[in-house]
Amino acid sequence: MKHFLLAIFLYPIFVHAQELNLAQATRLIHLPIKCMQQEYPNKMGQVLNDSTDLHSPKQLHPAFYGCFDWHSSVHGHWLIIRLLKEFPSLKNDSLIQALHTNIQPSTIEQEMAYFKTKNNGSFERTYGWNWVLKLQLELDTWQDQDGQKLADALRPLSNLLVEKYLEFIPKLNYPIRSGDHINTAFGLTFSFDYAVYTKNDSLQKLITQKAQLFYGNDQKYPLYLEPGGYDFLSPGMEEIDLMRRILPTNEFKVWLKKFAPQLFSKKFTLEPGVVSDRTDGHLVHLDGLNFSRAWCLFGLVRTLPELAHLEKIAVNHLNYSLPNIVDGDYMGEHWLASFAVLALFESRMEITIKN
Repeated sequence: MKHFLLAIFLYPIFVHAQELNLAQATRLIHLPIKCMQQEYPNKMGQVLNDSTDLHSPKQLHPAFYGCFDWHSSVHGHWLIIRLLKEFPSLKNDSLIQALHTNIQPSTIEQEMAYFKTKNNGSFERTYGWNWVLKLQLELDTWQDQDGQKLADALRPLSNLLVEKYLEFIPKLNYPIRSGDHINTAFGLTFSFDYAVYTKNDSLQKLITQKAQLFYGNDQKYPLYLEPGGYDFLSPGMEEIDLMRRILPTNEFKVWLKKFAPQLFSKKFTLEPGVVSDRTDGHLVHLDGLNFSRAWCLFGLVRTLPELAHLEKIAVNHLNYSLPNIVDGDYMGEHWLASFAVLALFESRMEITIKN
């Protein structure tokens, strides 16, 4: 059975997202469903002020306690919604009940309360915040009665995180350029999309100003120094992905030629990150890197079609890691499907909204 599951992800089935069919989506959606209400193992990010703060993951986070850690649970829910929207026949009573059990007013109220506890106000900043707004946008655009109910239930948390963005971003004087959760550029991408969709001019303007301040003068980025050993995000590619959102296309092209001129060469190459041990929760990050690089490259090609030669690099990254998202090891299973599906759908999306 394991080998059968692996085979469905092999090239050329997933060269382009439009080739994702119902059978494949059924197997993909099974991964987040498998862990959305699985409490353990669980990696907590809690600051304990005293012994009374010790509670189970489900007590602390009744909405997003599954899938090993909070942010993986959030984007696991996003994956479920995204596939339900694309393949309505996947919808069934038990899955919808599970979604409503996790995302309802009382559970979201508890999630919000956690952010208001002493020393935990910065919990999941900004990686988890970014994914919550991605989930909210997915629900808001789902023309479905259950989807709208879930969207309304989640919205108070999303509103809280928008407020936290507006409070935090002005205080951040320097970008965080790591290849993991705290990467600033990634943390502003989905939040910018959400600001555009909701016409939140304050958030949109703030992200635009900060992105230009942080990255506007960057030049000759050394992509050859990537990746780091635990990276699941490319600092350089995430920066590009953000800047293509906030800049008009002609200005973005000028910026990109200064930032990464090597991308304009048809001889440019970029090898996928090589994973040596997929049972290691940090080393398997490199599969995520391959997917996140792919979605950044697909987006870049849509924005600047003259860079079409980069699409092959994106596909190569997908092909390297796709067979491993159903390898049976929980360290990759609990989150990689979300990254893969985002890359696959990104390959066929329309050009990103610009201000």
